[in-house]
Amino acid sequence: MSVAYDVEPWTELMVAVVGAMAALAGLFFVALSINVDEIVRMRRLPGRAASTVVMLGVLLLAGMVVLVPGQPLWLLGAEIALMGVTVTIFSATALRPRNDADPQLNAFMYRVQPLLVMLIPCATLIVAGISLAVEAGGGLYWLAATFVTGTFACMTNAWVLLVEIKR
Repeated sequence: MSVAYDVEPWTELMVAVVGAMAALAGLFFVALSINVDEIVRMRRLPGRAASTVVMLGVLLLAGMVVLVPGQPLWLLGAEIALMGVTVTIFSATALRPRNDADPQLNAFMYRVQPLLVMLIPCATLIVAGISLAVEAGGGLYWLAATFVTGTFACMTNAWVLLVEIKR
């Protein structure tokens, strides 16, 4: 069996990911509490905060389900793909571009970029799930890509919600 479809060699990485995502989720909640009044006051930021919390949770859960012993790959793949579809729908709804923005704002930066940043890890998560279920196309390497892109998306949103909000 290829390492892309053998969960055992990935165990240490998954344990590290689960610990890191749990810590980041906790820190993110603390960070949100610092700027909660400003976040609620701005139309687009509550959705950005919510999608970030959901993404952190999904990254945590994805690492956890890989650690479940004896699970068949088709089931693991189905669980991961379902998480991917769920977070995609949630993020697309929470971050959908609206026409109520100030016309002087850069449309890409304020409407499209937040959605794209979150949809990239959603896509890699869905691909990871399908790939694991059919045991072809990269398997757990796609999940590793999801952890990288998802962490980047969450850190980008955390920066916006902590620092850019004050500019």
